[in-house]
Amino acid sequence: MKHIKGRGVTSHDLRKAFESLRTRLPTLWTNSYFVSTVGGAPLEVIKQYVDNQKNV
Repeated sequence: MKHIKGRGVTSHDLRKAFESLRTRLPTLWTNSYFVSTVGGAPLEVIKQYVDNQKNV
């Protein structure tokens, strides 16, 4: 996450495209991230879930 958020490219592009993001929000990203357990789910189920998130 740090690598993705640290680049700032997406934030820059969003602020460039949407002026309201420049004036209403001091920043789009934070230095935090979320981690959770998946219980006893099989690895294949977890991989499928992650892959499906790319389409959301």
